[in-house]
Amino acid sequence: MFTRTHHDGYLVSTERERLDLDRVHHWLATDTHWARGWDRATVERAFANSIGFGVYRPGDGRQVAVARAVTDRATCAWVCDVYVDRAERGRGLGTWLAREVRGHLQNLGIHNILLETDHAHGVYAKVGFVPLRGPDRWMQLD
Repeated sequence: MFTRTHHDGYLVSTERERLDLDRVHHWLATDTHWARGWDRATVERAFANSIGFGVYRPGDGRQVAVARAVTDRATCAWVCDVYVDRAERGRGLGTWLAREVRGHLQNLGIHNILLETDHAHGVYAKVGFVPLRGPDRWMQLD
């Protein structure tokens, strides 16, 4: 299990039992474009088969952000479902969470880390993410 504390008391943890999947489901299914409409079972299955990162508020411990890494825990990972509660935005938690996810994965020996974003390029650039090198080598199923 991975745990780290932010300078202002927020905590990030990979402790599965601590994730508030009802809250995460609500965020993803109602306030994102990529997971809108997902049912609770889909969110539960996705996190069960990934490394989930929760960010918790100091004091009451309420979950305020989430991220997920789909990985083989050896060579590669895809970071996804990154979400910061609207009431907690503007505090640098998204950048901090991305940095902690990257660091944890690199500590596992994973150096091929990918993500997809349509509007948060600046957040991820702060922690070292760059556009794909050689995008013509990548393919996807449509």
